[in-house]
Formats: sequence, structure tokens, C-alpha cells
Amino acid sequence: MIEQLIQLIILFTVIFDPFVSFSVFCIATQKMEKSERYRTAFWALVVASAISYSVLLFGQSLLTLLSTSIKEFSVAGGIILGILGIKMALGDTLTNVEGLKNNTGIAIASIIGTPLLTGPAAITAIIISTHDYGVVLTASAVTFVLAFTAIMFLMSERISKLLGKTLIQVISTILGLITLSWGVKFVISGLA
Repeated sequence: MIEQLIQLIILFTVIFDPFVSFSVFCIATQKMEKSERYRTAFWALVVASAISYSVLLFGQSLLTLLSTSIKEFSVAGGIILGILGIKMALGDTLTNVEGLKNNTGIAIASIIGTPLLTGPAAITAIIISTHDYGVVLTASAVTFVLAFTAIMFLMSERISKLLGKTLIQVISTILGLITLSWGVKFVISGLA
């Protein structure tokens, strides 16, 4: 059970990619007061949590409602993960970061909450993981990753000075390759 939890934490760390969200958060909030930056972080995590836990609880019902099977969803999700992994590995930004600088905290929080943290890949992974590993393990892994992301956002000034943009990009590229491999795994699993 511990081994499965660690695997899920790695999976969701890769898919939620808090490092990309962190770099977007740092750039988009750099001119904000500390209190407004904290408020933006809070709302980004509320959006991501609401989507994650809703999918966690109702994802299987959603599949039934949409008349699709877990295998079909696995293939579709694998393709999305593959595209996301390729973009991450090649250093493509997932959103126009420069365009976010002049947005309000709520707008920035919404964009970071979804699609950055909980986009189609995260939704797919949550539904498939809930099916394969159960609600408790999946919820524990998602909670761990969201808590890790919250800590990163709250300590953004210190962390960005410590790591620098280059190291954050290198980490994101490596996570992109892992995301791509999970996408391939989901497609193979859906076709089996």
C-alpha cells in the first residue's frame, strides 16, 4: 500500500506539475503585495482542490453519464498526457505567462487552478487512479501534491531565488518525459 501511494504521489506530482504552476505563479504575481500573492495562491488551490475532489468522488459516474468506458477514457487521457508531456519536455509554456502579469489575482488563480494544476491530464489520472487504486489512496496522493504546491506558492520568493529559472525548467523537462511515459502507459492499458 505504501509503495502504491508513493507511485501515485509521483504520478500526480508529474501530472499536476507544481513546478510549472510555481513558475507561472512567480512571474504573474511578482508585482503583487504579499497579502494579494497569498490570496491568489489560496484561490488557485481552492479551484484545483474543488475540481480534483469532485472528479475523485464523481468521476466514475461522469463516465457512465457520458456513455464511455474506463478503457476508452484511458486511451483518450493517455493521448492528452502524451501531448502535455511533449510540450513540457520541449519547454513549451502551457499558457501565455507574459499576458498574465496584468491580470487580477482571481484571474491568475483561475488559470493556475485549471488548466495548469488540474487540467484534462489531472482529471484523467484521477479517474483512472480511483478506478485502479481506490478513493483513499488517490485522495491521499492528490492531497499530498496539493499541500506541496501550497507550500511552494507560500514560499515562492525564497524558492525562486534558491532554484532559479533554469533549474525549474530542467525539472519541468524531466517531469515532461515522465508524463509522456505515463501517457503511453495509459494508451497501452486502454488498448489491452
